[in-house]
Amino acid sequence: MQDYKEFIAETLINEKTLKRRIKELGKQISRDYANEDLLLICILRGGIVFMVDLMRHITVPHAVDCMALTSYGVGARESSGNIRMSLDLQTNIENKNVLLVEDIVDSGHTLTHVLEMLRTRHPKSLKVCALLDKEERREIPVPIDYRGFSIPNKFVFGYGLDLDEYYRNLPFIAVVDLKKYKHPA
Repeated sequence: MQDYKEFIAETLINEKTLKRRIKELGKQISRDYANEDLLLICILRGGIVFMVDLMRHITVPHAVDCMALTSYGVGARESSGNIRMSLDLQTNIENKNVLLVEDIVDSGHTLTHVLEMLRTRHPKSLKVCALLDKEERREIPVPIDYRGFSIPNKFVFGYGLDLDEYYRNLPFIAVVDLKKYKHPA
């Protein structure tokens, strides 16, 4: 496996900046849901690192659940637009305050699909918290109630975001130089 230092183009968001912003998001969410229960729904796998760190800063009572969806083919770097659910919620969300926790929003197709599906389950409220927002890639407008960072249209990895399923464990978000990156065999 190639060392990420061989193909990193730049560190887009360092660990200290990530931690600071996630703490701020946690405080804002806690204020907004004061005296309310909350259900955090993580979109796997990319959102798990973000959700775990975020929930440590949310002080209101909250439960967690996860969904797994994909719009990418195996090894693909662009969304196919075909959204498939491989893991549904275990929690009934009817009359619950739901906060969807997402790693990155780019085209908006996947998030729109998830929001439409969740609305049919009649939550009390439904909001979105996204760590990264690639606004210039947006094809469908989507509501992002809590935004960590707006980023340029660059291929990023680290802090939960993968590069061919690797490097999710990095404590920062980096841009990959695809000319230097070698796809694992």
